Amino acid sequence: MLNGFKDLGVGVGLRPIHYEHFLKEKPQSVSWVEVISENFMNWKNQKIEKPLNILEKIRKDYPVILHGVSLSIASCDPLNKDYLVALRDLVHKIEPSWISDHVCWTGVSGENLHDLLPIPYNEESLKLIVTKVKQVQDFFGRQILLENPSTYLQFEEDDMPEWEFLNELSKQADCGILLDINNIYVSSINHNFDAMTYLKSISKNRVCQIHLAGHSNKETHLVDTHDSPICDEVWDLYKWSVTHFGHISTMVERDGNIPEWSELELEVDKIATIRKEQDEKELSLKSSTFIE
Repeated sequence: MLNGFKDLGVGVGLRPIHYEHFLKEKPQSVSWVEVISENFMNWKNQKIEKPLNILEKIRKDYPVILHGVSLSIASCDPLNKDYLVALRDLVHKIEPSWISDHVCWTGVSGENLHDLLPIPYNEESLKLIVTKVKQVQDFFGRQILLENPSTYLQFEEDDMPEWEFLNELSKQADCGILLDINNIYVSSINHNFDAMTYLKSISKNRVCQIHLAGHSNKETHLVDTHDSPICDEVWDLYKWSVTHFGHISTMVERDGNIPEWSELELEVDKIATIRKEQDEKELSLKSSTFIE
């Protein structure tokens, strides 16, 4: 794992419905929280004073990760300086453990389309994004993480699989990977590739965080909606990832049909259980080896 990206344990995507619970009850099942950066940024004249005050209180008890959805790192547009300045101001206020965004574009010609749009996986895209990631990291004076998005189409211009593109991007730009296992599963079904091949091919020393989430089955394809529980197939992929990558900061994302905390906490606890079971297996293996 890259320097500065230690294992924070088990986390959750913090949403407004659970603010009060975190302020009053301070659940011990999570050791950190992730928030959507744009909801707290002084950007495009948003009213952020109240949510920012809440986040500043919560950060006293939990490390915070800022996860963006509008960096648009793959757009042909130049980087949005106003956006970067607003994000930097938030970073100074919250002092997050790290910041992240997605390998995608979200707009062009100054327009934000509010969606994580796909890119062709080829050398031209790679060169563009590597250059921009370096610019972003120079601006913030720190490395960032980039997440693999779910996708619903592929380009004729692709000349490498997504996992190879992600490996090259993280290597050439010297950034980290936020590995979304649900997105891998969704894309594997949509594009008919093996999700395990993806996981086995990702550079182990670049993965610094893991997302787990639910999705919607539209019969002809899957959609990364974050509005349902994590499915068994994604849990199985995560169990394998723990044996392969080791302990990495892992969290649950939920953005639709968000349940009460007690229900969501069941998935949070399942992450902790899987991590603990792997520790016990490794300890048992070491003990048997020592006895022999």
